[in-house]
Amino acid sequence: MAQMEETTMPDVASIEIQQEIQWFMRPYLIDFLIEAHSAFQLLPETLHLAVNLLDRYCSRRVVYKRHYQLVGCAALLIAAKYGDKKERVPMIRELKSMCCSLYDEEMFTQMEWHVLNTLEWMIGHPTVDSWLQLALLEGPEYDDMTVEHLSWYICEMALYHKEFVSVKPSAMARASLALSRDILGCPEIDTYGQVDSELMLSLSRQLNQPSSVLARKYASPHLSRVSEVLRRFLLQQAAMSQCHVTPPTPPAEPSAMPKSMQHHDVYSTPQKVYGQHVINGYLTPPITPEGEYFGAVTSNEAKGYQTSAPRCPITPTPQAQMQFSQQQQSQFPAQQTYQSQDVVMQQ
Repeated sequence: MAQMEETTMPDVASIEIQQEIQWFMRPYLIDFLIEAHSAFQLLPETLHLAVNLLDRYCSRRVVYKRHYQLVGCAALLIAAKYGDKKERVPMIRELKSMCCSLYDEEMFTQMEWHVLNTLEWMIGHPTVDSWLQLALLEGPEYDDMTVEHLSWYICEMALYHKEFVSVKPSAMARASLALSRDILGCPEIDTYGQVDSELMLSLSRQLNQPSSVLARKYASPHLSRVSEVLRRFLLQQAAMSQCHVTPPTPPAEPSAMPKSMQHHDVYSTPQKVYGQHVINGYLTPPITPEGEYFGAVTSNEAKGYQTSAPRCPITPTPQAQMQFSQQQQSQFPAQQTYQSQDVVMQQ
């Protein structure tokens, strides 16, 4: 199986040089193949074999954009004839109807023949489902179909992305099985070789972006509703990570100030700090001065200590106006004579 797996792997570099086929077209074709696969009720390995045939053909031949869906239908038809039951093999007219009669019936036959000749009739390929069955046989979760269905879901999710085209099915099976056990809370068991942790990490990054067609397919009861199981798991993980990232807000400390005064200082005039020494002037209301502000003698002043800064020198008070009177007498002698005569007459 390992040798055949190595021989039948597609070449991503060759697909890259396609002129008309682009990687953004791949999800649309995979959606179509999944819907056709579900409509015909084909086996799980039939889908993976059809995608392998499609990628191997695109690695060797130039494919036009208008024929991309036709190649996918031919690959699905070959895979169904190779490994599925005969009564479930789709008819060409059914494929034509699913393609909205875009291609004639002869075109399906010609493309089927061209794909087989290009691949040199080497159809067999150990798909990821084959490796999953080997791993599940050795594990205790073989009777639990949820693990198997979730592994299918993850492997089919990988079909949409370019980075998993070159991954071997054996490695994909181990990684998807280990990831499924981790999601469902099962014990970790190395059932088949070493699991690639980098591949598991890459797969886990794609779990949040499933195709709506694929999610609807795996929401059915016969597939254990694993798409809903995975969605709830991702929501739970997101909620837990949010709790770790955002720490809880600490409760506010109660204020000792009454509620009526808690916001009083927001609109009040700034006041000087109570207890500062005022050199000159008056304190800013409403603080009432006490102690040394009224000139009371404190114990420090009694001991000769200076408790406040020295004041400015006091302006001297002017003396009596004696000099001014003498100057008036010298300037107005006649007025003084009249005043003296009035005094004598009154006597």
